[in-house]
Amino acid sequence: MKYFFLFFLTGVFVLSAFFSLKAEGNIRVTILYDNTAFAEGTKPDWGFSCLIEGTEKTILFDTGTRSTILLDNIKILKADMSRVDQVVISHNHGDHTGGLSAFLEINHDVTVFLPFSFHDSYAGRIKEMKAQSKPVSEPVEICSDVYSTGELGESVKEQSLVLDTSRGIVVITGCSHPGIVDILKKAKEILNKNIYLVFGGFHLMNKSDAEMKAIIDDFKKLGVEKVGATHCTGPKQIDMFRKEWGENFVEMGVGRVITFDK
Repeated sequence: MKYFFLFFLTGVFVLSAFFSLKAEGNIRVTILYDNTAFAEGTKPDWGFSCLIEGTEKTILFDTGTRSTILLDNIKILKADMSRVDQVVISHNHGDHTGGLSAFLEINHDVTVFLPFSFHDSYAGRIKEMKAQSKPVSEPVEICSDVYSTGELGESVKEQSLVLDTSRGIVVITGCSHPGIVDILKKAKEILNKNIYLVFGGFHLMNKSDAEMKAIIDDFKKLGVEKVGATHCTGPKQIDMFRKEWGENFVEMGVGRVITFDK
């Protein structure tokens, strides 16, 4: 009887902890595609993709360049693509759209959020694969506490994601063609909160040291707490962010998992 009672109490404790964790929840972001590898066995390649879990909807942000590499990394990282509800494509470049068709063959029960500037034929192909698509032009809440910046920029139009968390805003970028500082300003315009973390491609590879100093100063003026520069940011430019942010620089690469409270 004593052992039964102890077993019962243990079960209650475990269930309580489980439901408490579920209620509070953590957001978990796994990098599936990037220029560098973080986890052993993963394959790096030019491009970007990440999986966002713990939000109201599970989101795949961008899909990398080569479908074979995306699928290999998904397998190695044991990422469950059947749970994805939404796909967000940042912009119409192959290093961010390349794996979309392969993903839709695995899971077509999703809504794909595309910048409004995508040609109608692209949405048509998504429909042919039995998925839904939604054009995005203005800032919009795509699910609870997750926003698109809307389509920004001139020559290359692009959307980024903004997550509203208890730590502040988390901004996820594809390539930042409209300008990373302008994207951060738009994020703060949507949600008037501090920027806890920004990560993704910043497209700064051709920026001089003087230009980078001005951008880093803008980051600091905007109150950016943590930085995870990767992909098209440029190796020298990434190192400048790393030196400036020190322990608050978030190393990226395929297999990197970033977690934060809702």
